[in-house]
Amino acid sequence: MSQVSFDLAVLRSFVAGMDLGSFAKAADRVGRSTSAVSAQIRKLEEQAGTTLFRKSGRGLALTEAGELMLRYARRLVELNDEAAVAMRGVDLEGWIRLGLQEDFGEVVLPEVLGRFARAHPKVRIEARVARNAELLERIETNQLDLALVWGSSTASGLAEAIVEPLVEPIAEPQMCWIGSSSVPWSRDDDSEPLPLVAFDRQCLFHSAATAALDRAGIKWRVAFTSPSLAGLWAAAAAGLGVTVRTRYGLPSTVRALDPRETGLPSLPTIPLALQRASATAPASIERLAAILLDAVRGEPAAWEKAAA
Repeated sequence: MSQVSFDLAVLRSFVAGMDLGSFAKAADRVGRSTSAVSAQIRKLEEQAGTTLFRKSGRGLALTEAGELMLRYARRLVELNDEAAVAMRGVDLEGWIRLGLQEDFGEVVLPEVLGRFARAHPKVRIEARVARNAELLERIETNQLDLALVWGSSTASGLAEAIVEPLVEPIAEPQMCWIGSSSVPWSRDDDSEPLPLVAFDRQCLFHSAATAALDRAGIKWRVAFTSPSLAGLWAAAAAGLGVTVRTRYGLPSTVRALDPRETGLPSLPTIPLALQRASATAPASIERLAAILLDAVRGEPAAWEKAAA
């Protein structure tokens, strides 16, 4: 039996159609007519040898095979584009200083560094995993070139410390109450203060949590403090209290709690952004920024599904 060679142009149209929610919109993005893209999708189903779509109301949704095909299509298109960029930027050199939140250090950093190093082996990256305030300070003092930072949970969307022209919004995930995966949630006595697990310094997440509890009239106390996110995860996993974070980077020892089951108040969203030190950055920095944005933007849906 001969091997099937999927057409990258077809896969690109397929991915664009699913991202945009319309193959008509995908046609504009890939520079083809709508009928040409429709023919590409029929060709993809023929090559796959199975049905990729099913009826859903008045539209179409992916079958299980379609979901699998989409994951592979993204990887193939991504690898193709990575190779193209590598060929154009094979002579890039220099140093890049990157800052990340602890939430992304283990989940995103290996993927980002691996992709970048394969494409640009002559560029060296100095990565720093730190708290939000430190990252912003290092950006402002030109000790970092790029930093992945949390904004404020105010209506303006971004923390005052973030300089508008140098920031690129990424997402605005929901804050979640985080508890142990193994120790059952229990508040036997509502008159007792809610035990909280928090950082030992000012934190946007802790401030949002206590404000929500105060509005709901729920008493609280800080039961455990730690200078690191790993310490928060350990304390929450042990059942010492609950903490607040997003679903990014949650270890298996903790889980997002459903406010409807726990009686805890709902929490706001928090903006996530990529902060640059300069509006005119070298090509190497812009390439790393593109890979970082792609990695972070590609993950929330999967994390939400895994945590549900």
